[in-house]
Amino acid sequence: MPAPLKQIEATPTLPREADVVVIGGGVVGTFAAYYLAKRGLKVALVEKGRVGAEQSSRNWGWCRQQNRDARELPLATRSLSLWDELAADLGEDVGFRRCGLLYLSNDEAELAGWARWGAFARQVGVTTHMLDGDEASRRGSATGRRWKGGVFSPTDGVADPSRAVPVTALGVMKHGGAVLQGCAARGLELTGGRVSAVVTEVGVIRTRTVVMAGGAWASSFCNQLGVRFPQATIRSSILAVGPGSQAIPDALHTKAVSVTRRGNDGYTLAISGGARVDPTLQQLRYVGHFGPMFVKRWRSLAPGGLQAWRAGHETLSRWRLDAPTPMESCRILDPAVDERQIRQTHRRAVELLPALSSVPITAAWAGYIDSTPDGVPAIGEIEPVPGFILAAGFSGHGFGIGPGAGHLIADLITGATPLVDPEPYHPRRFAASARGKVADF
Repeated sequence: MPAPLKQIEATPTLPREADVVVIGGGVVGTFAAYYLAKRGLKVALVEKGRVGAEQSSRNWGWCRQQNRDARELPLATRSLSLWDELAADLGEDVGFRRCGLLYLSNDEAELAGWARWGAFARQVGVTTHMLDGDEASRRGSATGRRWKGGVFSPTDGVADPSRAVPVTALGVMKHGGAVLQGCAARGLELTGGRVSAVVTEVGVIRTRTVVMAGGAWASSFCNQLGVRFPQATIRSSILAVGPGSQAIPDALHTKAVSVTRRGNDGYTLAISGGARVDPTLQQLRYVGHFGPMFVKRWRSLAPGGLQAWRAGHETLSRWRLDAPTPMESCRILDPAVDERQIRQTHRRAVELLPALSSVPITAAWAGYIDSTPDGVPAIGEIEPVPGFILAAGFSGHGFGIGPGAGHLIADLITGATPLVDPEPYHPRRFAASARGKVADF
């Protein structure tokens, strides 16, 4: 079933031209369009279904610095400041609050890893506190257990996945941009090898700059241009329960289960890393890139079924610009939940937090998390196609760093000083060969 999501009225007519067209109305694409519109550019955000309806509304809502990859940490830190600023400009709450994130563990190796990360993070100005057994047990008193230790990151927080992207899309329109829903981008027109237009199912938008922020669809779209972008998706299932004890921390992670308080005082329950791998031809194509990661995570991943194959977001097929594409056949990726994982997640949550035993399950949903081989997003211009900027592969981290990613994309397009160093995110790091018309990025 779909995750809860605020619905908005979008722009009714397709603009004939734009300075920038952003393809994909998830958190990254919407924030990119928002920051571009704020700078006075004529922006069109095109979304085949509804803004925020795929993974951007199906995640935990965590906005964290804690345990980030060193390359991603600067973007995470700047994103938190941007989350803070949003409500004042948007005039509507996106549900962001710095409630702090609590990690608890009885595993000495896990605690040692958190301590090493904390030592590094403090050197770059991140506030994070290692907890001894007494403090961890006190902060985790809702579990009724004794803990060896933990981490508390007080400046991290959560935002509301059901509101953040739709409200930001309203901000795009407030600043003069267009937001098109139910409008699939079929492909690009090139003139002299450079982007000159986006062809949508309802017409053509002339432009010289395109941002591909299509999430799980990004690699198959790139394939239409002869660009190979290694990307793989996993299907993750989570559930929501109604309001329970106020003693439960707002955001709690343990190896067994993670719990997040929602805007309605209910909770999202999930198992970190737990997912199904639905095989597709695209996964087979990039098995050499992702094999090591899947082997490393074999304990938390399980074989899936044919849902992704049928959905078409990882197709290797080429489609025509004058005929319906897989994106029009599947407006919103809404895969069936893994019922076994839902039962296991709920059981673990009740074991961890007995106060949830009498709280009813209100919803369960699944989503496809798109990943890169190194777990760090790809953000940057695809050099063989000038004017085509990729922003995808956020590897389950996109919601929290969405504002920073969108700001960085706007910086790159407008020539402003980048919010953070963009080089660690550039797609060229995936290049296997620079020769020929088809390149790996």
